[in-house]
Amino acid sequence: MSQEALLRSRVLIVDDERQSVTLLERFLERQGYTDVHALTDSRQILTRFDEIRPDLVILDLHMPNVSGLAALEFIRAGELPDSFLPVLALTGDASVELRHRALELGANDFLTKPLDLFEAAYRVRNLLHARYLHGELERRNGVLEQRVAERTWELRDAQLDILERLARIAEHTDEDAGRHCRQVGELSGRIAALMGLPPERVALLQKAAQLHDVGKIGLPEAIRAKAGILTDEEMEAMRAHTLVGERILGDGATELVRLAAAIAAGHHEQWDGAGYPRGLRGEEIPLEARIVAVADFYDALAHDRPWRPAWRVERIIDEIRRQRGRRFDPEVVLAFLKLPLRHATAEQPEYATVE
Repeated sequence: MSQEALLRSRVLIVDDERQSVTLLERFLERQGYTDVHALTDSRQILTRFDEIRPDLVILDLHMPNVSGLAALEFIRAGELPDSFLPVLALTGDASVELRHRALELGANDFLTKPLDLFEAAYRVRNLLHARYLHGELERRNGVLEQRVAERTWELRDAQLDILERLARIAEHTDEDAGRHCRQVGELSGRIAALMGLPPERVALLQKAAQLHDVGKIGLPEAIRAKAGILTDEEMEAMRAHTLVGERILGDGATELVRLAAAIAAGHHEQWDGAGYPRGLRGEEIPLEARIVAVADFYDALAHDRPWRPAWRVERIIDEIRRQRGRRFDPEVVLAFLKLPLRHATAEQPEYATVE
């Protein structure tokens, strides 16, 4: 801290003894301090402290009206977290009890009356220097936190890029599967938002949900595009896509990848325990997987498949309502039913609210 900056520090003296105040004021001004304030009525500290906003308080502990200890409590009560405002306590009472109480309330140092001005000069300088160092540390911590935040967002952007590229693999393999994944992500986010999930969690879900069927990458085209009923062996291979997706995304180091893995594994589990691959029931199934289960069911039935034509929207909604508490989480269904939806078309590829 430069000498010039030190001498610009704002010093507040609070002491009911006019002679002591005048002595300190003049001494500090002779030392070069240019911003010294003094209060001889301790009650004024309650009304003028925020106006003065000192860098150092020199506080007498023995005062009428508002005592030094009460003033010290007032100062510390209004202090911001992680701030450092040094208080130099003045006292003619050398009792250990008083000093202990002052230290407990936040005094940083002591000056004993009658004052030794040489000692006062060094204690004032040292406390102001400590305040400067604390402020400098806070500023540097702020810069480091900003850099960490920026790096965190860079890593998140990289994670999202990787996930989106995985989703594109599915699109390249099956164009309709790519569309389905994107729309399931969007619909899942809308349901989650209605359920009150935090916006950041909703955004993660929208991305992670797009990978719910990533395990189908390994399915033979003959099974994915088959127009007839699947054989038992083919159905077993189809159901295995949940575990394949979990393995692809498993052991993720980030929350986003872990969420995608949980959704891939759990979006075909059912509220009543009749689902696959593990037969989980109720809240054993991750909430996000329960949300994706409804979104996936809706979008799958809303579009043509090689083995069946698309259902009418009204029929799908009726079926989801019927499956509330059986196949689907009742609360997720209630949120879904608040979304009036229409079938996506080539001109309107995303789901839209009907006004």
